[in-house]
Amino acid sequence: MRATGGKMLLVLAVGLALAACDRTREPRLLNIASSDEGPDEFAILPNKPLEQPENFTELPPPNPGGRNRVDATPEEDAVAALGGRPSALNAGGIPSSDAALVRTAGRYGVQRGIRQQLAAEDLAFRRRKDGRVLERLFNVNVYFRAYEGQSLDQYAELERFRRIGVRTPAAPPEPQ
Repeated sequence: MRATGGKMLLVLAVGLALAACDRTREPRLLNIASSDEGPDEFAILPNKPLEQPENFTELPPPNPGGRNRVDATPEEDAVAALGGRPSALNAGGIPSSDAALVRTAGRYGVQRGIRQQLAAEDLAFRRRKDGRVLERLFNVNVYFRAYEGQSLDQYAELERFRRIGVRTPAAPPEPQ
């Protein structure tokens, strides 16, 4: 009986060790998953209300597979709601009105391949912080612990600003 228990413990230990060595998948620090049961509520957009044109002879020709006048345009609607020009989305390139902004953003130079470099560094960071063996085995969320050293203590910052005389808005009390 004792030998069987020892063998089972050995098999369990080997299984856990092998589970810890698995690095073929992308590390997921924030473990939230969808069951994929049901519709994607963000993919369902209502159509705009139907409009009756003043003159039916001036309607544009049919556009099979193209956009319809009553199709939802969430990006254009968001730009318009924020005070922008939705037509600038389809213009391509950088609008002349944003040229000064782009020049200012790039005034210290632009590093080529920065997106690929940051993606590689982020992947290495997430692999280092992917959790311990049992955390990975039981799919424990390690996101907040992994980024704890990079998070800002909002209450300490609020007090620092108040000490130097910066007017700050009211804030909720610090949780106990």
